[in-house]
Amino acid sequence: MAVTELAGRIAVVTGGGDGMGRELVCQLAAAGAHVAACDLNAETLEQAAELATSQAASGVRITTHLCDVTDADAVATFAAEVAAQHDTDYVNLLFNNAGIGHGGSFVIDDQRAAWDKTFEVCWNGVLNCARAFMNLLVRSDAAAIVNTSSAMAVWASLGPGVTDTAYCAAKFAVKGFTEALMVDLAQHASHVSAHVVMPGHIGTLIDLNSVSAHGLDAPVLRKTVAARGVALDQSSDTEVEALVLDLYTRFRDDAPTTATEAAQIILAGVLAGNWRILVGDDAKAIDNAVRADPESAYEPEFFERLRNAGHLQTFGR
Repeated sequence: MAVTELAGRIAVVTGGGDGMGRELVCQLAAAGAHVAACDLNAETLEQAAELATSQAASGVRITTHLCDVTDADAVATFAAEVAAQHDTDYVNLLFNNAGIGHGGSFVIDDQRAAWDKTFEVCWNGVLNCARAFMNLLVRSDAAAIVNTSSAMAVWASLGPGVTDTAYCAAKFAVKGFTEALMVDLAQHASHVSAHVVMPGHIGTLIDLNSVSAHGLDAPVLRKTVAARGVALDQSSDTEVEALVLDLYTRFRDDAPTTATEAAQIILAGVLAGNWRILVGDDAKAIDNAVRADPESAYEPEFFERLRNAGHLQTFGR
């Protein structure tokens, strides 16, 4: 049995403090679902809970939980807290939404710590939560595990000259895991469905949150911006940091799909039983283009064809 309605269901959302996570929390609560949201940022998490409470249907329970999804023990504690605070031995929905970017190059040694951190959040976070909540999902009458991957799991690129192998590799892992999990669930727990979400460019704080997660490292930021064709030889470290923060803010504000729209698409896809949920016209365009001509997917002309079609206007610039 698939999840076909939200009212009365119990949903868990990781990365619920802002962006798509916050919107999922709010829209789930408005639809009558009880929600347990986790994040590392206590302030944004409480703000999300307050906003969701103001929009929630009558009788909805919303709980907040501080949790580092890369820590398996912390995630196990989170799952126990959800069961206790919602007085339940099951959950119906698990949205593995938490993620960061900016892992940088696999080749350059001085970026290894950032690479590992990004991979751990985007991949290990999904794995830890899937393990911690699987028994609770299986105990329900109908459940869904919804894993946020990326359009970059279809096309591992952010445009010419821009490297983010950690993020792309992790998102490919999430996509592959979800597809394999579908087969596993069909055999062993057919009332639980698995869904992979592949967003394109969404208006969220992921870039700014990634800076917070990794820290402002001026030399690395210089390399990142230089890869986009911006020379900063005459700029101070402070000027570089300000420029990058401005770029990331505009990347959020200029996104073709808002976080609100993204959450609506995700929830509609889950309720419709779609296991593969592409979010945004750019994600759909990338998917179609790669399928049509996979051998040329990493040639500069491939990127330019996408741009000429009106997509990825803020990528690679």
